Amino acid sequence: MLRSQIFTLKKEKNATILAHYYTLPEVQDVADFVGDSLALAKQAADTDAEIILFAGVHFMAETAKILSPNKKVLIPDLNSGCSLADSCPAEELEKFLKNYPNHTVLSYINCSAKVKTLSDIIVTSGNALKIVNALPKKEKIVFTPDRNLGDYINKETGREMVLWNGACHVHDRITADQVFKLKEKYTKAIVLAHPECKATVLALADFIGSTAAMLSFAKNDPALEFIVATETGILYEMQKQNPTKQFYAVNNPETCDCNNCEYMKWNTLEKIYHALKTESPELILEDEVIKKALIPIQKMFEY
Repeated sequence: MLRSQIFTLKKEKNATILAHYYTLPEVQDVADFVGDSLALAKQAADTDAEIILFAGVHFMAETAKILSPNKKVLIPDLNSGCSLADSCPAEELEKFLKNYPNHTVLSYINCSAKVKTLSDIIVTSGNALKIVNALPKKEKIVFTPDRNLGDYINKETGREMVLWNGACHVHDRITADQVFKLKEKYTKAIVLAHPECKATVLALADFIGSTAAMLSFAKNDPALEFIVATETGILYEMQKQNPTKQFYAVNNPETCDCNNCEYMKWNTLEKIYHALKTESPELILEDEVIKKALIPIQKMFEY
């Protein structure tokens, strides 16, 4: 019933629904597009819809608004924040950067719009290595906000980027011991890990990549079993694409602690219906913030 009401409202209001891979399965099922944050924001910019409903977290809706300033952007729950984005308040970063003059500021897209305004180039987990390698070797870089992703890039490129001390609570709590226990249990399984994980976890991975890259790898690799070190929501799409394969989420079996992002799970069908019906809550950004935040995103596209 709720699904059909959502589809009716979507058509009436010329709206499109975007859902991140980490949202609930039923939310992904009503979305027009499911993907990672940047792909969805670009999809929002390309669509003819007047209303964009972004089932994800706050910074993702902000990015969609930056790329589609003339469209109304809705978010089912305004409180669905991001621990990684929240770990880097713009005011504190601005003070921090005063200690590093003449540094290029690279910011992972998982940051607030205001942090983007302080950045020179935005990167994603899928293109960060390519962009860093494209910069001159002598160029001084500050990388924000994820220390784990920054550390991974430093190791892969031989750089010594200054790292902001932020992290995603979902990826940061995955431990090497949890991965190792699954490797012992599923001896033929391939380990896939997101670069937001700690170095000790990445050392056990057979493949390291973004959500989109992990999906592609799982689809194309002949292996039939995979241990997945990232947010568990991605397993829904992985299983849909690969019905004959098995996927095991890394979690803590002793505490039954599934590796979920609670903020992503705050997006529900009920909230999506309400947001479409009332056209609220709406994501609002100041025009000046949109203009400044767009510059480092466009720099990324240039690469």
